[in-house]
Amino acid sequence: MIEPGSRAWQRWFGLIGLIGIGVAIGLVSSTRPAWLVKSSVAAQQTSVSWPAPDFSAVTATAPPRDAAITEAIEQAKSLSRAFRFAAQQVLPTVVKIRTITRPDRVGRDRLIPFPFGEVIPNPESPPQPQPGLGSGVIIHPEGVILTNRHVVEDSDQVLIQLFDGREYRATEVRSDEQTDLAVIRIEPESPLPAARLGDSDQVEIGDWVIAIGHPFELEQSVSAGIISGKGRTLGAVQRARFLQTDAAINPGNSGGPLVNLEGEVVGINTAIFSRSGVNQGVGFAIPINLAKWVVPQLIQYGRVTRSYLGIELIELSLSRARELGAEGGVLVGRIFPNSPAEKAGLRREDIIVAYGGRSVRTPADLQELVERSPADSEQQLEVIRNGKRIVLTVVVKPMPEDFGTPRLSEIYQNREWGMLATDLTPEAARRLGLKLEKGVLVVHVDPGRPAAQAGLREGMIIVEVGGQPVTNIREFREAVRSSSLADGVPIVVETRDGRKEMLVRRGE
Repeated sequence: MIEPGSRAWQRWFGLIGLIGIGVAIGLVSSTRPAWLVKSSVAAQQTSVSWPAPDFSAVTATAPPRDAAITEAIEQAKSLSRAFRFAAQQVLPTVVKIRTITRPDRVGRDRLIPFPFGEVIPNPESPPQPQPGLGSGVIIHPEGVILTNRHVVEDSDQVLIQLFDGREYRATEVRSDEQTDLAVIRIEPESPLPAARLGDSDQVEIGDWVIAIGHPFELEQSVSAGIISGKGRTLGAVQRARFLQTDAAINPGNSGGPLVNLEGEVVGINTAIFSRSGVNQGVGFAIPINLAKWVVPQLIQYGRVTRSYLGIELIELSLSRARELGAEGGVLVGRIFPNSPAEKAGLRREDIIVAYGGRSVRTPADLQELVERSPADSEQQLEVIRNGKRIVLTVVVKPMPEDFGTPRLSEIYQNREWGMLATDLTPEAARRLGLKLEKGVLVVHVDPGRPAAQAGLREGMIIVEVGGQPVTNIREFREAVRSSSLADGVPIVVETRDGRKEMLVRRGE
C-alpha cells in the first residue's frame, strides 16, 4: 500500500494529473463549436464561397453628382490632358547625361550654390573616378544638346543616353561660365527629335509649367507646378535672371527643360533653394531666350562675346531717384578709364533711364541690353543729369575678358574648409546692403564641406575667427592656420539679417 505523502504517492498523483489534463484537451478538441468547424471547412473550399470577379465590367454604380461637379471633373481632366500633351511633346528630346571626372579634379570650384547631382568626395576614401548625373534637351536634330555648364564642367567623359536607350559619347562640349549654359555635340546615325523652344519673355507668374529630367536616376520623370517669380538672381551666376518655379526639381534634374503647356521649352532647370538638398518648392530655371542668344555664339565661336559700357552700376531706390530728379533708373558710380562710357561723356551720379530707346529701371535691365548689343554699334543713352534729361551717343565695345572680375591673386581658396573668399570692398558692401568697411567676403561655398555645414553662404562677411577680428584675407589666412577643424573653429559673420556665430568643424 502506498502511503500518502510518500515519494511513490507523489509520482502516481502527478501521473494521474497529466492523464486528466490530456483527457480534457481531447474533449475540448472534439467538441469545437459549430461556427469554428464551419469556418475551417469554408477555408478549405474557397472556390465555393468566393465570387468570381469580372474586372472587364463595371461592378459598382457611380454616386449621383450635380452639373457643377461634373463640370469641375471635366475641367480637371482637361488640365491632365494638357499636361500629358506637353510631356509627350518633349519627353523624346530629353537625355540623361552621365559624366566621369578624374579624382584630382573633384572639389574644383562650382558655379551653382545648389547644383543637382554634384558629388562630394569622401576625404578618407581612396581616390576614384567620380561619376556625375544630369539632364539635357536636344535642340537640333543633328545632335546638339543644351544643358548646364556645371553638369559637364571639368568632366573627362560625357555620356549621353537618349529616350530610346541608345548611348553616345560626347564629341565636343562648349560652355559659358557667366550663364552656366553648355552645348554638347554627339554624332547620331540619323536625325533626332528636337524640342521646340518657346518665348520666355511671354511667361507670366501663375503660368503652368512642367519640369522634366532624371531626378535620383529615375528616368524621364515629369513634375508640374507654376511660375512663382521672374527676374530672380543668384550670386554665383552673374549673367542670368531666373524663372522661379515650384515644380518639383531634385538632384539629377539639372540641365533638363522647363516646359509650358504648349510643349515648348521656356527654361533650363538649374538650381534649387533648399536646406535639405532636395526639393522644397523653390527652383530656378534659366530663361530660354537667354539660351537662344548664348547658344549660337558657342556653336559658331566657342565663346560668348558681350558688349560693355565700362561703368559701375548702382541700384536706385525710388526715394533716392526722386531726390535726384528722376522716377527710376540706374545710378552711375565709377567710370573706368578709356571705356566707352568715358568716351561718350558719362559722368559719376548720372542716372541712366533709357538705352537704345528702351527704358531701364534696374542694373540688370541695363546690363542685359548693353551686353546683347552688337559690338561697335552706336546706342542712344537717355540720362538725367542735375535734374535735366540729356541724350548721349555711346559706341559699345567688346567686353575685356577680365572686366568686372577680381584678379586671381585677390581670391583666397581654402580647400579644407571648402570655400573661396576675397577682401570686402565698399562697393560690395553697398551692393549687399551692409554698413561695413572691412571684412572677408565669402564668394563661393562647396556644398557638403565644413564651411557649408557650418552655415556659411555666399555674400556673408566673416569678421571674427577664433575670437580674433579679421579685416582682410591676410588676417583671415593667419587665423585659419592657427586653428584646427578637428577641434572646431568659432567664427562670426555679418549678414543682412544681422550678426551670426557659427562653428566650422570637420564632419564626422
